[in-house]
Amino acid sequence: MPKVRITVLKTTLHQDLVDEVLKNEELKASFGPCLIFKEGETFVSEEWPSKPEGFCERAWPNIQHEVAMVMHGATVPWIEEPGVTITCCNDGLRPVIFKVERIPDVQVP
Repeated sequence: MPKVRITVLKTTLHQDLVDEVLKNEELKASFGPCLIFKEGETFVSEEWPSKPEGFCERAWPNIQHEVAMVMHGATVPWIEEPGVTITCCNDGLRPVIFKVERIPDVQVP
């Protein structure tokens, strides 16, 4: 089965929403982008449906569909590069954006 590379493109923070919904001022002051992922970090998914080592337990279920889709050969019509999609975790206050791409099989002669 093909492998899939998952790259962290962005760790974001919707400060306007944090200010609106968090009631605890101390928490609000210390609340920032995701502490688990770093931009540019990569993970490889090799065995479906196992989560890559070190990947966030909460984010994995959010992107599994896209990982499976790319792993099994699907292409997203609105993304120019075949075998690639962009997705995110569902943390509404500080979503993390991921690039999911199929790693081509290397044929050894």
